[in-house]
Amino acid sequence: MSRIGRMPIPVPAGVDVKVDGSTVTVKGPKGELTETVNSAMTVECKDGVITVTRPDDSKENRSLHGLTRTLIANMVTGVHENFHKDLEINGVGYRAEKQGKNLVMKLGYSHDVIMPEIDGITIDVPAPNKITISGPDKQKVGQFAAEVRGKRPPEPYKGKGIKYVDEYVRRKEGKAGKAAK
Repeated sequence: MSRIGRMPIPVPAGVDVKVDGSTVTVKGPKGELTETVNSAMTVECKDGVITVTRPDDSKENRSLHGLTRTLIANMVTGVHENFHKDLEINGVGYRAEKQGKNLVMKLGYSHDVIMPEIDGITIDVPAPNKITISGPDKQKVGQFAAEVRGKRPPEPYKGKGIKYVDEYVRRKEGKAGKAAK
C-alpha cells in the first residue's frame, strides 16, 4: 500500500467536504475548491476524516492513490489556511508596488512590468522588495509565483532579479576572478 495514500485526512472545524461520485468539493473560510479525481479511486468522508482507497494493486492505481490523497489534503489545507509564496527582489532600482489589483514592478527594463491579480490569488507587497502571493489553491499560487519570478529570474553574477525567499542563488566569479597564468 501507498504510505501517503493510506493516511487519513482530518477535516478541521469550519470545513465542509462533499463527495459526489468522482467530484470532491471542499468549502471553508478561505474559499471553495472542486476537484475531479480519477474514477478508479474511492473517496469517503466519515466522522470528520477523509479516506482514499484503490480497487487493486495495478501500477496505475498505485500511482494515483497517493496523488489523489495529496490533492484532496491540499484542498482541505488551502480552504482552512491559505498557501503562500514569498518572493524577494534584489537589484539597484528594482522594486514592486501594488496599484489597485495590479502588481507593478520596475525590473531594469525600459518599461514597467504589470501583472494583474487573477481569481483566487491575492498579491501583497509589504515592502518595495518583497512580494507575497497567497490563495487557497496550491497549484495556482505556485504557478503565479513562478510567472512573477520568470519576469526577471536571478542571475548568477550579481544575484540581481526576483527569487523565492528560501531560494539559494549559486554565484559565479566572472572574468575578473580568473587567475592570471
